[in-house]
Amino acid sequence: MLLERRGQPPAQGSWAIPGGLVELGETAEDAVRREVLEECGIEIAVGPILGLFQPIERDADSRIRYHFTIIDFLAHYRSGALRAGDDAADVRWVSPADLPHYALNPATREMIERALERLKVEG
Repeated sequence: MLLERRGQPPAQGSWAIPGGLVELGETAEDAVRREVLEECGIEIAVGPILGLFQPIERDADSRIRYHFTIIDFLAHYRSGALRAGDDAADVRWVSPADLPHYALNPATREMIERALERLKVEG
């Protein structure tokens, strides 16, 4: 699995699946390809949608600080050398057996489990 340590808020310093914002006029698939190239230095083939979640972070007064709609895709490595770029503090390939060593949020863990199940089905 490809994991990224976030270099910017929100969630700065935490490990997650690479991704970012969709630019105006860009498809979600194109955004995934662009963000992974910018943050990780590699090209990917974007596969099917694995799921969607919407983290909402509030401040001490319950005002919304961040509200994201996150669409996770299954993707496969195509080419390039893995390197941290753009707003990633670190990037690395992680075997499924090593995932417990990373403090991932529950939604990220769920998406990774979905990806692993999908890969088992695809054989």
